[in-house]
Amino acid sequence: MKNYVKVAALLGLSAATLNASGWRIPEQSLNSTALSAAYVANANGADASYYNPANMSWMEDISQMEMALTYINLPSVKYTDSVSSTFNSESKKETFYLPTFHYVSPFVNDFRFGLSMVAPGGLSKRWDDAYAKATAEEFTLKVIELNPNISYKVNDQFSIGFGLRAVYSEGIVKSDATLLGQSSRKRDLEGDSIDFGYNLALSYKPIENLTLATTYRSKVDLTEEGTATLAGGLYDGDTSVTIPLPASLTLAAAYTMNKTTFEFVYERTYWSDYKDLDFNYAVDLTTGPLAGFDLPISKNWKDANAYRIGVTHQYSDKLKFMLGFAIDENGAPDETIGFELPESDAKLYSFGIEYKVNKDMKIGFAYLYDKKESRTVLNGSANAATNGTFTDSEAHLATVSFKYKF
Repeated sequence: MKNYVKVAALLGLSAATLNASGWRIPEQSLNSTALSAAYVANANGADASYYNPANMSWMEDISQMEMALTYINLPSVKYTDSVSSTFNSESKKETFYLPTFHYVSPFVNDFRFGLSMVAPGGLSKRWDDAYAKATAEEFTLKVIELNPNISYKVNDQFSIGFGLRAVYSEGIVKSDATLLGQSSRKRDLEGDSIDFGYNLALSYKPIENLTLATTYRSKVDLTEEGTATLAGGLYDGDTSVTIPLPASLTLAAAYTMNKTTFEFVYERTYWSDYKDLDFNYAVDLTTGPLAGFDLPISKNWKDANAYRIGVTHQYSDKLKFMLGFAIDENGAPDETIGFELPESDAKLYSFGIEYKVNKDMKIGFAYLYDKKESRTVLNGSANAATNGTFTDSEAHLATVSFKYKF
Protein backbone atom coordinates (compact mmCIF):
# COMPACT_ATOMS: atom_id res chain seq x y z
CA MET A 1 0.00 0.00 0.00
CA LYS A 2 2.80 2.41 0.87
CA ASN A 3 4.47 1.85 -2.52
CA TYR A 4 1.15 2.58 -4.27
CA VAL A 5 0.71 5.81 -2.33
CA LYS A 6 4.33 6.78 -3.05
CA VAL A 7 3.81 6.39 -6.80
CA ALA A 8 0.65 8.48 -6.56
CA ALA A 9 2.57 11.18 -4.67
CA LEU A 10 5.20 11.32 -7.39
CA LEU A 11 2.44 11.72 -9.98
CA GLY A 12 0.89 14.43 -7.86
CA LEU A 13 4.00 16.61 -7.56
CA SER A 14 2.94 20.23 -7.18
CA ALA A 15 4.53 23.57 -6.42
CA ALA A 16 3.98 25.99 -3.61
CA THR A 17 4.16 28.94 -5.97
CA LEU A 18 1.16 27.42 -7.67
CA ASN A 19 -2.15 28.81 -6.44
CA ALA A 20 -2.01 29.34 -2.72
CA SER A 21 0.14 30.92 -0.08
CA GLY A 22 2.84 28.62 1.23
CA TRP A 23 2.50 25.03 0.05
CA ARG A 24 -1.27 24.56 0.34
CA ILE A 25 -3.03 23.85 -2.98
CA PRO A 26 -6.83 24.34 -2.82
CA GLU A 27 -7.63 23.51 -6.48
CA GLN A 28 -8.28 19.76 -6.72
CA SER A 29 -11.05 19.33 -9.33
CA LEU A 30 -12.50 20.87 -12.50
CA ASN A 31 -14.92 23.20 -10.71
CA SER A 32 -12.39 24.33 -8.12
CA THR A 33 -9.89 25.26 -10.83
CA ALA A 34 -12.54 27.06 -12.88
CA LEU A 35 -13.80 29.00 -9.83
CA SER A 36 -10.43 29.81 -8.18
CA ALA A 37 -11.57 27.53 -5.31
CA ALA A 38 -14.72 29.61 -4.66
CA TYR A 39 -16.43 26.25 -4.38
CA VAL A 40 -17.63 25.33 -0.91
CA ALA A 41 -21.29 26.27 -0.38
CA ASN A 42 -22.11 25.34 -4.00
CA ALA A 43 -20.08 22.11 -4.12
CA ASN A 44 -22.53 19.84 -5.93
CA GLY A 45 -20.66 16.99 -7.65
CA ALA A 46 -18.47 14.07 -6.64
CA ASP A 47 -15.83 16.59 -5.55
CA ALA A 48 -18.18 17.71 -2.75
CA SER A 49 -16.62 14.76 -0.92
CA TYR A 50 -13.49 16.90 -0.57
CA TYR A 51 -14.71 20.50 -0.68
CA ASN A 52 -17.80 20.18 1.51
CA PRO A 53 -18.92 16.66 2.48
CA ALA A 54 -22.01 18.09 4.20
CA ASN A 55 -23.29 19.01 0.73
CA MET A 56 -23.43 15.33 -0.24
CA SER A 57 -26.83 15.36 1.51
CA TRP A 58 -28.26 17.70 -1.17
CA MET A 59 -27.13 15.68 -4.19
CA GLU A 60 -29.06 13.26 -6.41
CA ASP A 61 -29.38 9.82 -4.80
CA ILE A 62 -27.00 8.00 -7.15
CA SER A 63 -23.29 7.11 -7.27
CA GLN A 64 -21.13 9.88 -8.72
CA MET A 65 -17.43 10.04 -9.60
CA GLU A 66 -14.95 12.49 -11.13
CA MET A 67 -11.49 11.87 -12.53
CA ALA A 68 -9.44 14.93 -13.46
CA LEU A 69 -5.94 15.69 -14.71
CA THR A 70 -4.30 19.10 -14.29
CA TYR A 71 -1.32 20.28 -16.35
CA ILE A 72 0.81 22.78 -14.43
CA ASN A 73 3.38 25.15 -15.91
CA LEU A 74 5.59 27.32 -13.70
CA PRO A 75 7.86 29.84 -15.47
CA SER A 76 11.18 30.86 -13.94
CA VAL A 77 11.23 33.12 -10.89
CA LYS A 78 13.82 35.92 -11.23
CA TYR A 79 15.94 37.20 -8.35
CA THR A 80 17.70 40.57 -8.62
CA ASP A 81 20.15 41.20 -5.81
CA SER A 82 20.35 44.66 -4.25
CA VAL A 83 24.09 44.41 -3.54
CA SER A 84 25.70 42.79 -6.59
CA SER A 85 24.42 41.67 -9.99
CA THR A 86 26.72 38.63 -9.71
CA PHE A 87 24.20 37.25 -7.20
CA ASN A 88 21.25 37.51 -9.65
CA SER A 89 19.54 34.24 -10.47
CA GLU A 90 16.60 32.47 -12.13
CA SER A 91 14.87 29.35 -10.86
CA LYS A 92 14.27 26.40 -13.17
CA LYS A 93 11.01 26.14 -15.09
CA GLU A 94 8.69 23.42 -13.79
CA THR A 95 6.05 21.26 -15.50
CA PHE A 96 3.84 18.78 -13.66
CA TYR A 97 0.75 16.61 -14.13
CA LEU A 98 -1.65 16.33 -11.20
CA PRO A 99 -4.33 13.56 -11.17
CA THR A 100 -7.28 13.68 -8.74
CA PHE A 101 -10.24 11.40 -8.00
CA HIS A 102 -13.56 11.90 -6.19
CA TYR A 103 -16.49 9.55 -5.44
CA VAL A 104 -19.86 9.91 -3.65
CA SER A 105 -22.10 6.94 -2.80
CA PRO A 106 -25.92 6.74 -2.84
CA PHE A 107 -27.80 7.35 0.43
CA VAL A 108 -27.71 4.78 3.20
CA ASN A 109 -30.67 5.96 5.26
CA ASP A 110 -29.68 9.62 5.90
CA PHE A 111 -25.96 8.99 5.47
CA ARG A 112 -23.73 9.25 2.40
CA PHE A 113 -20.12 8.26 1.95
CA GLY A 114 -17.42 9.91 -0.14
CA LEU A 115 -13.78 9.32 -1.03
CA SER A 116 -11.22 11.71 -2.51
CA MET A 117 -7.61 11.29 -3.57
CA VAL A 118 -5.94 14.71 -3.91
CA ALA A 119 -2.62 16.54 -3.61
CA PRO A 120 -3.49 19.29 -1.08
CA GLY A 121 0.03 20.70 -0.80
CA GLY A 122 3.46 20.74 -2.36
CA LEU A 123 6.61 22.70 -2.96
CA SER A 124 9.27 22.49 -5.65
CA LYS A 125 11.89 25.15 -6.26
CA ARG A 126 15.25 24.50 -7.95
CA TRP A 127 18.14 26.90 -8.66
CA ASP A 128 21.35 26.38 -10.66
CA ASP A 129 23.22 29.68 -10.17
CA ALA A 130 25.92 29.59 -7.52
CA TYR A 131 24.47 32.12 -5.07
CA ALA A 132 20.92 30.71 -4.91
CA LYS A 133 22.15 27.12 -5.16
CA ALA A 134 24.26 27.62 -2.03
CA THR A 135 21.09 27.58 0.10
CA ALA A 136 18.43 26.04 -2.19
CA GLU A 137 19.69 23.85 -5.01
CA GLU A 138 16.40 21.99 -4.57
CA PHE A 139 13.54 22.17 -2.08
CA THR A 140 10.78 19.69 -2.96
CA LEU A 141 7.78 18.58 -0.93
CA LYS A 142 5.36 16.04 -2.46
CA VAL A 143 2.03 15.49 -0.73
CA ILE A 144 -0.95 13.24 -1.47
CA GLU A 145 -4.05 12.72 0.65
CA LEU A 146 -6.60 9.93 0.84
CA ASN A 147 -9.74 11.50 2.35
CA PRO A 148 -12.78 9.31 3.19
CA ASN A 149 -15.85 11.32 4.25
CA ILE A 150 -19.36 10.84 5.59
CA SER A 151 -22.37 13.16 5.63
CA TYR A 152 -25.56 13.10 7.70
CA LYS A 153 -28.74 14.83 6.61
CA VAL A 154 -30.25 16.26 9.81
CA ASN A 155 -33.25 17.66 7.90
CA ASP A 156 -34.05 19.34 4.59
CA GLN A 157 -32.22 22.50 5.69
CA PHE A 158 -29.23 21.28 7.69
CA SER A 159 -26.44 18.75 7.04
CA ILE A 160 -23.11 17.89 8.66
CA GLY A 161 -20.00 16.14 7.37
CA PHE A 162 -16.87 14.54 8.78
CA GLY A 163 -13.74 13.04 7.24
CA LEU A 164 -10.36 11.51 8.01
CA ARG A 165 -7.12 12.65 6.36
CA ALA A 166 -4.40 10.11 5.56
CA VAL A 167 -1.48 12.11 4.15
CA TYR A 168 1.65 10.71 2.53
CA SER A 169 4.53 13.16 2.02
CA GLU A 170 8.04 13.01 0.64
CA GLY A 171 10.70 15.71 0.98
CA ILE A 172 14.01 16.48 -0.74
CA VAL A 173 16.43 19.21 0.38
CA LYS A 174 19.67 19.95 -1.45
CA SER A 175 22.14 22.83 -1.28
CA ASP A 176 25.62 23.21 -2.69
CA ALA A 177 27.95 26.10 -1.86
CA THR A 178 31.07 24.56 -3.42
CA LEU A 179 31.00 27.12 -6.26
CA LEU A 180 31.33 29.78 -3.55
CA GLY A 181 34.30 27.95 -2.02
CA GLN A 182 32.34 26.44 0.88
CA SER A 183 32.42 22.66 0.40
CA SER A 184 31.37 22.21 4.03
CA ARG A 185 27.98 23.70 3.14
CA LYS A 186 26.84 20.91 0.81
CA ARG A 187 23.82 18.83 1.86
CA ASP A 188 21.55 16.16 0.43
CA LEU A 189 18.52 15.05 2.47
CA GLU A 190 15.52 12.84 1.67
CA GLY A 191 12.65 11.63 3.83
CA ASP A 192 9.00 10.61 3.84
CA SER A 193 6.10 9.97 6.24
CA ILE A 194 2.44 9.02 6.63
CA ASP A 195 0.44 11.28 8.93
CA PHE A 196 -3.20 11.82 9.87
CA GLY A 197 -5.80 14.52 10.49
CA TYR A 198 -9.52 15.20 10.11
CA ASN A 199 -11.99 17.58 8.47
CA LEU A 200 -15.45 18.92 9.41
CA ALA A 201 -18.26 20.53 7.42
CA LEU A 202 -21.65 22.19 8.01
CA SER A 203 -24.22 23.28 5.41
CA TYR A 204 -27.43 25.24 6.04
CA LYS A 205 -30.17 26.25 3.60
CA PRO A 206 -32.25 29.02 5.26
CA ILE A 207 -34.15 29.54 1.99
CA GLU A 208 -34.30 27.51 -1.20
CA ASN A 209 -31.77 29.50 -3.25
CA LEU A 210 -29.24 30.28 -0.50
CA THR A 211 -26.65 27.93 1.01
CA LEU A 212 -24.37 28.87 3.91
CA ALA A 213 -21.45 26.60 4.70
CA THR A 214 -18.33 26.29 6.78
CA THR A 215 -15.53 23.74 6.60
CA TYR A 216 -12.46 23.08 8.71
CA ARG A 217 -9.42 21.00 7.81
CA SER A 218 -7.11 20.15 10.70
CA LYS A 219 -3.37 20.69 10.74
CA VAL A 220 -1.31 17.66 9.75
CA ASP A 221 2.30 17.60 10.94
CA LEU A 222 4.37 16.04 8.16
CA THR A 223 6.96 14.10 10.20
CA GLU A 224 9.57 13.44 7.51
CA GLU A 225 12.16 10.77 8.38
CA GLY A 226 15.01 9.68 6.12
CA THR A 227 18.72 10.06 5.48
CA ALA A 228 21.16 12.92 5.05
CA THR A 229 24.63 13.37 3.58
CA LEU A 230 26.39 16.54 4.73
CA ALA A 231 29.62 18.17 3.59
CA GLY A 232 30.57 15.39 1.20
CA GLY A 233 30.21 12.66 3.85
CA LEU A 234 31.31 14.25 7.13
CA TYR A 235 27.85 13.12 8.24
CA ASP A 236 25.97 10.29 6.54
CA GLY A 237 23.04 8.99 8.55
CA ASP A 238 19.47 9.42 9.77
CA THR A 239 17.61 12.73 9.74
CA SER A 240 14.11 14.01 10.48
CA VAL A 241 12.14 17.25 10.23
CA THR A 242 8.52 18.24 10.95
CA ILE A 243 6.70 20.53 8.52
CA PRO A 244 3.08 21.63 9.12
CA LEU A 245 0.37 21.21 6.51
CA PRO A 246 -1.60 23.98 8.20
CA ALA A 247 -5.20 23.99 9.34
CA SER A 248 -7.70 26.01 7.31
CA LEU A 249 -11.18 27.40 7.92
CA THR A 250 -13.64 28.48 5.23
CA LEU A 251 -16.87 30.48 5.50
CA ALA A 252 -18.95 30.46 2.32
CA ALA A 253 -22.26 31.66 0.91
CA ALA A 254 -23.81 30.72 -2.44
CA TYR A 255 -26.93 32.28 -3.92
CA THR A 256 -28.72 31.18 -7.10
CA MET A 257 -30.75 33.51 -9.32
CA ASN A 258 -32.43 31.74 -12.21
CA LYS A 259 -29.57 29.84 -13.89
CA THR A 260 -26.66 31.70 -12.26
CA THR A 261 -25.00 30.96 -8.91
CA PHE A 262 -22.73 33.43 -7.14
CA GLU A 263 -20.42 32.26 -4.36
CA PHE A 264 -18.15 34.12 -1.96
CA VAL A 265 -15.59 32.27 0.16
CA TYR A 266 -13.45 33.59 2.98
CA GLU A 267 -10.57 31.29 3.87
CA ARG A 268 -8.20 31.52 6.83
CA THR A 269 -5.01 29.46 6.74
CA TYR A 270 -3.23 29.03 10.07
CA TRP A 271 0.35 29.48 8.91
CA SER A 272 1.41 30.66 12.38
CA ASP A 273 2.10 26.98 13.13
CA TYR A 274 5.19 27.29 10.90
CA LYS A 275 7.63 28.69 13.46
CA ASP A 276 10.94 27.18 12.36
CA LEU A 277 12.64 24.65 10.11
CA ASP A 278 14.58 22.33 12.39
CA PHE A 279 16.44 19.30 11.00
CA ASN A 280 17.37 16.62 13.51
CA TYR A 281 20.19 14.08 13.18
CA ALA A 282 21.28 10.88 14.90
CA VAL A 283 24.06 12.77 16.69
CA ASP A 284 24.40 16.32 17.99
CA LEU A 285 25.92 18.56 15.29
CA THR A 286 25.36 21.91 17.03
CA THR A 287 29.10 22.30 17.62
CA GLY A 288 31.87 21.89 15.07
CA PRO A 289 31.96 22.35 11.28
CA LEU A 290 28.39 21.07 10.71
CA ALA A 291 26.69 23.26 13.31
CA GLY A 292 24.88 25.29 10.64
CA PHE A 293 22.93 22.22 9.56
CA ASP A 294 21.65 21.46 13.07
CA LEU A 295 20.53 24.90 14.23
CA PRO A 296 16.81 25.76 13.87
CA ILE A 297 16.01 28.21 11.06
CA SER A 298 13.40 30.73 12.21
CA LYS A 299 10.34 31.15 9.95
CA ASN A 300 7.73 32.83 12.21
CA TRP A 301 4.94 32.87 9.63
CA LYS A 302 1.59 34.49 10.38
CA ASP A 303 -1.96 33.41 9.59
CA ALA A 304 -3.15 34.46 6.11
CA ASN A 305 -6.50 35.15 4.44
CA ALA A 306 -7.87 34.44 0.99
CA TYR A 307 -10.98 35.97 -0.59
CA ARG A 308 -12.61 34.06 -3.45
CA ILE A 309 -15.50 34.83 -5.80
CA GLY A 310 -17.03 32.34 -8.23
CA VAL A 311 -19.83 32.58 -10.80
CA THR A 312 -21.50 29.51 -12.32
CA HIS A 313 -23.97 29.90 -15.19
CA GLN A 314 -26.05 26.98 -16.48
CA TYR A 315 -26.39 28.21 -20.08
CA SER A 316 -28.44 25.21 -21.18
CA ASP A 317 -29.16 21.66 -20.10
CA LYS A 318 -25.90 20.57 -21.72
CA LEU A 319 -23.57 23.56 -21.23
CA LYS A 320 -22.24 25.22 -18.06
CA PHE A 321 -19.82 28.17 -17.80
CA MET A 322 -17.72 29.17 -14.76
CA LEU A 323 -15.59 32.19 -13.82
CA GLY A 324 -13.45 32.79 -10.73
CA PHE A 325 -11.26 35.39 -9.05
CA ALA A 326 -9.30 35.31 -5.79
CA ILE A 327 -6.96 37.43 -3.69
CA ASP A 328 -4.55 35.20 -1.78
CA GLU A 329 -2.42 36.65 1.00
CA ASN A 330 0.86 35.06 2.07
CA GLY A 331 2.07 34.41 5.61
CA ALA A 332 5.86 34.78 5.23
CA PRO A 333 7.61 37.79 6.84
CA ASP A 334 10.46 39.55 5.00
CA GLU A 335 12.96 38.43 7.60
CA THR A 336 12.65 34.73 6.75
CA ILE A 337 12.15 34.75 2.96
CA GLY A 338 14.58 32.41 1.21
CA PHE A 339 15.23 30.90 -2.20
CA GLU A 340 13.41 27.72 -1.19
CA LEU A 341 10.07 29.60 -1.10
CA PRO A 342 10.02 33.22 -2.37
CA GLU A 343 6.49 33.93 -1.15
CA SER A 344 4.24 36.92 -1.98
CA ASP A 345 0.58 37.88 -2.27
CA ALA A 346 -1.24 36.73 -5.40
CA LYS A 347 -4.28 37.31 -7.60
CA LEU A 348 -5.97 34.39 -9.36
CA TYR A 349 -8.10 34.48 -12.53
CA SER A 350 -9.92 31.44 -13.87
CA PHE A 351 -12.65 30.12 -16.16
CA GLY A 352 -14.13 26.77 -17.15
CA ILE A 353 -16.69 25.00 -19.28
CA GLU A 354 -18.56 21.74 -18.75
CA TYR A 355 -20.47 19.77 -21.39
CA LYS A 356 -23.13 17.15 -20.67
CA VAL A 357 -22.54 14.29 -23.11
CA ASN A 358 -25.59 12.35 -21.95
CA LYS A 359 -27.67 11.95 -18.78
CA ASP A 360 -24.81 10.13 -17.02
CA MET A 361 -21.61 11.62 -18.44
CA LYS A 362 -19.98 15.07 -18.43
CA ILE A 363 -16.63 16.34 -19.66
CA GLY A 364 -14.99 19.66 -18.88
CA PHE A 365 -12.04 22.01 -19.24
CA ALA A 366 -10.77 24.75 -16.89
CA TYR A 367 -7.87 27.21 -16.88
CA LEU A 368 -6.39 29.22 -14.01
CA TYR A 369 -3.73 31.94 -14.04
CA ASP A 370 -1.96 32.79 -10.80
CA LYS A 371 0.08 36.00 -10.72
CA LYS A 372 2.16 36.73 -7.64
CA GLU A 373 3.35 40.20 -6.72
CA SER A 374 7.02 41.14 -6.80
CA ARG A 375 8.61 40.71 -3.38
CA THR A 376 11.54 42.82 -2.14
CA VAL A 377 13.56 41.79 0.90
CA LEU A 378 15.42 44.85 2.17
CA ASN A 379 19.12 45.01 3.08
CA GLY A 380 19.72 44.25 6.71
CA SER A 381 17.16 41.47 7.00
CA ALA A 382 18.11 38.50 9.13
CA ASN A 383 18.29 36.33 6.02
CA ALA A 384 21.31 37.96 4.34
CA ALA A 385 21.20 35.50 1.44
CA THR A 386 18.06 37.14 0.05
CA ASN A 387 18.59 40.90 0.04
CA GLY A 388 16.93 41.64 -3.28
CA THR A 389 13.74 41.34 -5.31
CA PHE A 390 11.86 38.29 -6.60
CA THR A 391 9.80 38.86 -9.76
CA ASP A 392 7.88 36.96 -12.48
CA SER A 393 6.42 34.35 -10.12
CA GLU A 394 3.31 32.91 -11.77
CA ALA A 395 1.53 29.68 -12.67
CA HIS A 396 -0.67 28.33 -15.44
CA LEU A 397 -3.10 25.45 -14.83
CA ALA A 398 -5.20 23.55 -17.35
CA THR A 399 -7.62 20.90 -16.04
CA VAL A 400 -9.62 18.31 -17.98
CA SER A 401 -12.19 16.11 -16.26
CA PHE A 402 -14.53 13.21 -16.75
CA LYS A 403 -17.66 12.88 -14.57
CA TYR A 404 -19.99 9.92 -14.46
CA LYS A 405 -23.17 8.90 -12.59
CA PHE A 406 -24.10 5.25 -12.13
